[in-house]
Amino acid sequence: MENEKRLGGADFMRAVACLMVLVHHLALRMNFDKIPPGLDLTFILARFGNHGVSVFFVLSGFLLSRPFWLALDRAQPLPSLKIYTMRRAARILPGFWFALTVGFVLSFTVYGFPLDGELIGRYIAGFFLMSQWHWRTFFPVQGDGPLWSIPFETTCYVLLPIGFLLLFYAKPRLRSALVSRLFWIGIIAASLIGHWLVVTYLPTDSVGKGWQYGFEGGAKEWMPRYNPIGFFAIFAIGALAGGIQTILPARHSAIYDIVGVLAIGMGAWQLPQSIGGASEGYAWLGIPYQFPLLPLAVAISLATLPQSRLLPKLLDTGVVRYIATVSFGVYIWQDIVLTLMTTLFPWTFGTGSDDVLSGWITLSLVAIVIIFAIGTASYFLLERPVIRWARTREQTARGTTPMSEKKAAQRKPSGGR
Repeated sequence: MENEKRLGGADFMRAVACLMVLVHHLALRMNFDKIPPGLDLTFILARFGNHGVSVFFVLSGFLLSRPFWLALDRAQPLPSLKIYTMRRAARILPGFWFALTVGFVLSFTVYGFPLDGELIGRYIAGFFLMSQWHWRTFFPVQGDGPLWSIPFETTCYVLLPIGFLLLFYAKPRLRSALVSRLFWIGIIAASLIGHWLVVTYLPTDSVGKGWQYGFEGGAKEWMPRYNPIGFFAIFAIGALAGGIQTILPARHSAIYDIVGVLAIGMGAWQLPQSIGGASEGYAWLGIPYQFPLLPLAVAISLATLPQSRLLPKLLDTGVVRYIATVSFGVYIWQDIVLTLMTTLFPWTFGTGSDDVLSGWITLSLVAIVIIFAIGTASYFLLERPVIRWARTREQTARGTTPMSEKKAAQRKPSGGR
């Protein structure tokens, strides 16, 4: 689970997902009744930037599964679940908890929501990563909608090693490369059955349902189609891609460039497929974000780009790597910035102006600068120090020094994130 070697295309996918979600939230601030003729389709497609959430889930499954696949194929022991947990906690919790707490305080100080048991309960459920199980707590705080997905993803972090435990302790014949990947397809199928059961037998009632009733009404609108089991199916497709990528020949080939381009094109084509339907892009079994074609397109891209000759050089530029590096901070802070802007300054994004488009463009650029500044500060001042501290604890637990571990990593190829 070392990070000494970058996987071609992974930074590109992370940056694309980050920008898709940001464009989505900016588009929501546009008055669609005043969009100039000729730009309707552009803004409609921008609204489907929320499909970037699916890209994030596939990418996480891909990266986090690779150490497990490599160890399984090499007949090595199961990777340390203690280190796995420590790394996930160090990467996610500090930034998430800070943004969650800021959002909680803003909820009753700026947005005017009562500081009652309901709001406190939502915050506590989010803090302990348990908000994903009920519509009342689905959105842990006001004014920071994207935080809903972090507890969803942590559920996937828990389910992933459980799936691999079944493989590592299965009979030897199940540990062969082909059979183990087929077994993982069975895990995806099981998660789809679980999603179907949730949607079928745990519907929400119609009282207060709909976005006109705020975050809780929106949560009732989303659930049960938005549930952690269904999202694990998206995540698990990424894990399957990790398993396929680890058994592909290490030799780079232009064939992978061709497949990668086709897969990226297939993924981009899924956005206009959502036009005319719900903005969530509900597809097969009611799973959002054009499931399964969009996750499959992303998975194929991730599996082939590391072996491509040209695409990683073209896609993983310095700017792309910077966006990928600060993407988590950008994701968790963007809605706080945008909601504060519209609350404190109602005229922002061209509201009330005859030239709505110019106002929207100007304030969007201002918002992007602020969001990336906060995301950068979040990474360098909070996220990275905690990550480095966690790595030091890992080295102490292993009885290694940073220098000795670095030399060991140089002697053998890295296998993970």
